[in-house]
Amino acid sequence: MKIGMVLYPTFGGSGVLGTELGKALAKQGHEIHFITYSQPVRLGSFKENIFYHEVVVTDYPLFDFQPYETELTSKMVDVVKYEKLDILHVHYAIPHASAAFMAKQILKAQGIHIPVVTTLHGTDITLVGRDPSFEPVITFCINESDAITAVSQSLRAATYEHFKIFREITVIPNFVVTEVSDASFSEQMRIKYACDGEKIVCHISNFRKVKRIEDVIKVFAQIAAALPAKLILVGDGPDRYHAERLSRELGVNEKVIFLGKLRDTSHVLSFSDLFLLPSETESFGLAALEAMSMGVPVISTNTGGIPEVNEHGFSGFLSQVADIDDMVKNALYILDNDRLNTFKSQAKIKAQEFAIEAILPKYVEIYTKLAHN
Repeated sequence: MKIGMVLYPTFGGSGVLGTELGKALAKQGHEIHFITYSQPVRLGSFKENIFYHEVVVTDYPLFDFQPYETELTSKMVDVVKYEKLDILHVHYAIPHASAAFMAKQILKAQGIHIPVVTTLHGTDITLVGRDPSFEPVITFCINESDAITAVSQSLRAATYEHFKIFREITVIPNFVVTEVSDASFSEQMRIKYACDGEKIVCHISNFRKVKRIEDVIKVFAQIAAALPAKLILVGDGPDRYHAERLSRELGVNEKVIFLGKLRDTSHVLSFSDLFLLPSETESFGLAALEAMSMGVPVISTNTGGIPEVNEHGFSGFLSQVADIDDMVKNALYILDNDRLNTFKSQAKIKAQEFAIEAILPKYVEIYTKLAHN
């Protein structure tokens, strides 16, 4: 099949999933056409069966804001028409689903039928989508999609709760592409960041308020008071300053390492012992899954879709939002030398449930059904 993949090309969960999905489909022999404003960060070098179509937004003096949705619609029409696509798969409702609807109507007027699959990822529903100014458009475009998927049961329920959706939403969870780590490289890097006997705690996010970065620092400060440890923070965003300030106030700044944004976080995870995810909410918790796939147990909140990923007492532990003491207690339990390796193994076992080999056929089934209707 020839599939158009429309996504945000950034480090966010929707962009990562859409890109990795496209790469996996291409390996199976499908022809994948990425349609977005810049090359997806996870796309990598040239690969067979993969094509990239850049949406170029013209900066007309007439417009106060660049008309990206209109340009995206035109690019979709062009690619579907001349590359003879079978399916359009759009990730994230705004503005991709609305642009896809317009493209579909334009193509219909030209005698071309293109089925549209819309995947809901989280903040397009739980944050942006609840804005009254967006709600009518999101509701309409979701209902007009030929197939709708959501990355967790929690997100599916939230979509039905907040929008008047009369279409069936199929839950297809996020997946992880497991890569074999270089043990010698991981050990060398671990030595650079931690002394013998020190445990390495990790957190990866966009440092937005919803991620509760200050809770990461508070939990780590108590862990560091109980045993030798370092905290590695990957990512950047508006709350980084607050995290830096708090680490100094709590006297752990020399044990906290800010690495900033990284294209590939697997290297850091490969030598980490514990992952912290104290988010206010997560529609899925892809960062936790990626940690687990590298054998890193997770201390997380019991919110949104996270309990569907992190199994309490097996791959890690779940706590209520802002319950610092419980997170610390659970973290110290896992980091005990007699238990750590067991939790590491169990985290990997749990992550295998979300291996791309198990998830990919679910999307292919939807594509096949729509393409042959």
